[in-house]
Amino acid sequence: MTKSCFAARIGKHLRLTPAEERALERLEENPRPVRRGQVIQREHEVVKELFVLSRGRLMSYVILPDGQRQILRVHFPGDFVGAASTVYGRAPESLVAVTDGEVCPFDKHALRELLQEHPRVAALMFVISQTERVSLNDRLASVGRSSAKSRLAAFLLDMFDRLRLMDEKLVDRFDLRLTQEEIGDALGLTSVHVNRMFRQLEEEGLISRENGAIIIREEQQLRQAGHYVNRYRELDIDWFPNG
Repeated sequence: MTKSCFAARIGKHLRLTPAEERALERLEENPRPVRRGQVIQREHEVVKELFVLSRGRLMSYVILPDGQRQILRVHFPGDFVGAASTVYGRAPESLVAVTDGEVCPFDKHALRELLQEHPRVAALMFVISQTERVSLNDRLASVGRSSAKSRLAAFLLDMFDRLRLMDEKLVDRFDLRLTQEEIGDALGLTSVHVNRMFRQLEEEGLISRENGAIIIREEQQLRQAGHYVNRYRELDIDWFPNG
């Protein structure tokens, strides 16, 4: 079994060679503990490191001109975090720990060797970045056109599907670990409105909440309510370079 969370994430889509696994493991040689609320990277700072998240949860966000926070993405173990910073000298977003956890920082220039020597890994990193972009596009369209109920349903399902990709034991529940204010900052809603939509989804029998966990009661109906498409499965990788 690989020692690399990132390799385990990539391995859900592609059978890696031992050399590819070792290359990814080298990105995680210097784990660093983080505490909830700790800012790991600030928007506009010079980018010195990129990260693999090995434990816990992070989120990326920007501060809008009026001072409000827009949360862009919640990151889970196995995610390559800070990918947007690979093409900029200064960070386009901030990163903060949502929970206690562990990140594995590595120098941006380490990507050069990885991409030169392992083109399949480079191709899959590109594919994963595109799934994240399409998922973000879905949420952008949802915020612009969908109801608050639909936004929340899609957001919960997106989290559920991403966590289930890495843990097949997840059948109908997952730990939320986000405040209603944080969810509101992701969906363009007030925390009061988020609470109201949670109650509505519960009253309709689509979800329930139990000790911080979300239980999916009627998954298909929840998907219909959120106009949600799972962007993390059925990926087309037939065009990949040979291993």
